[in-house]
Amino acid sequence: MSDRRSPHRAMEPDPRSRSGAVGRRSPRTGTEPVRAQSPLRLRLLLSAVFLPLFLAGAAYFGVWAADTASGDSPGRGTLVVVAVVCGALALLAAADLLVVTRRLKHERVNGTL
Repeated sequence: MSDRRSPHRAMEPDPRSRSGAVGRRSPRTGTEPVRAQSPLRLRLLLSAVFLPLFLAGAAYFGVWAADTASGDSPGRGTLVVVAVVCGALALLAAADLLVVTRRLKHERVNGTL
């Protein structure tokens, strides 16, 4: 098969394409990807609500795991896993809370809000 692109076009990289391990993707055809924005206020609300819930869940399941005797159901291992998962989700919610507050502050400073 022959390449239908002109030689001049082959030498210039397409600024809208993405190179790397994934390869190139087709150029954008509309304005939506350029103007798309994340719903920061909703992310702020969700992070603020779920951070204390996941922290409380991690503490609750951690204390429950500590008070579990051998032979109890659910077992200590299961409760520790649930407590660790709640702790990891709390860390994720805290990181998202920091990112969202930084982005909102940046938008307020630049006047794009």
